[in-house]
Amino acid sequence: MLKRVVLVLGFLSTFSTSFAQHDAVVVSETPVATAPAQAAELPAVVTEKDKIKKENKDFITHHLLDAHSFDIMVTKEGKHIGFPLPVIFYDSANGLHTMMSSAFHHGKEVVESKGGYYKLFHEKIYKTDASGTINLDEHQHATNEKVLDFSITKTVLMVVVTALLMIFIFGGIAKSYKNSLVPTGAGKILEPLILFIRDDIAKPNIGAKYQKYMSYLLTIFFFILFLNVFGLLPFGINVTGNIAITAALAIFTFFITQFTANKNYWQHIFWMPGLPLPMKIVMMPIEIIGMFIKPFALLIRLFANMTAGHIVIMSLIAMIYVFKNVIAGVAFPFLTFVLYLLEILVAFLQAYIFTMLSAVYFGMANEEHHHEGEEGVVHH
Repeated sequence: MLKRVVLVLGFLSTFSTSFAQHDAVVVSETPVATAPAQAAELPAVVTEKDKIKKENKDFITHHLLDAHSFDIMVTKEGKHIGFPLPVIFYDSANGLHTMMSSAFHHGKEVVESKGGYYKLFHEKIYKTDASGTINLDEHQHATNEKVLDFSITKTVLMVVVTALLMIFIFGGIAKSYKNSLVPTGAGKILEPLILFIRDDIAKPNIGAKYQKYMSYLLTIFFFILFLNVFGLLPFGINVTGNIAITAALAIFTFFITQFTANKNYWQHIFWMPGLPLPMKIVMMPIEIIGMFIKPFALLIRLFANMTAGHIVIMSLIAMIYVFKNVIAGVAFPFLTFVLYLLEILVAFLQAYIFTMLSAVYFGMANEEHHHEGEEGVVHH
């Protein structure tokens, strides 16, 4: 039985007592050779329960990490079923290297290229020797020299696939509107969401200038939504659980906010009107810090919620292998199914929150303030 198949069955809530008694586990990847310090820290006696806990932890960690190959599932014998991806990295000593990820054989093989030796360890490429030695520090972190990695990883692949899927879907919707204003195909499903973003997110939070932000708000909403939905598949597609991706999305919102802001926005940051001089000086650094806290909150919220959901669901499935009884075989799969339904809601909710907060920041950047003593009233 494949452990990833167990994940699918858990999601579909088709379980049995024999499933609970199954003792198959995925063996974690280990380097060919490690520093002696690693061996010295291994306990003398490892119980079966401790071994299962460690293997489950390694499996969850592997599921959350980005990967240089796209693995659909792993058999009990450790065979990876999937396909390799292009590996591109730069070593200052030996230049640019290109190959397929199958050359590393999931971290089990040492690759010789242009006179150098390289090894894949915990989905990072390190420079090593001919025997593939990975030196570890006291925290079990590799100390080998890392290379500059430009590989097409699983995360990059899914970002590209999602982008192409969005171009195909929304390009088709745009063409259909040229023939008729009545939505057809995917437009029947997505038009209510598009109108919702315009009427309930953009207009109330941004105001009269909402139209120039609509393309970004629609893109960011559906991009996050599609990636979140892909993340619910049992193939380890954890794109929005990658902090680099959420940080990039937050940086887009940050720069759009700053470059489209009006003079009132900058005045309220650097010289708050209507306050005594000492308070203006005090408020200025607070407002400047707030500029960077807002996008930081965006990236952390999306990253933390999506990662936590994956960890909780897979931890519940792992409990079946820890307890190995009929009660665990029924209770934990049921809880997994319930939480999986909740994750579907969270996938939509996180896309909505990110889009709404982006619109709020855009509205703050374009807000017209009416101060005491000014003539007339400025309408937002």
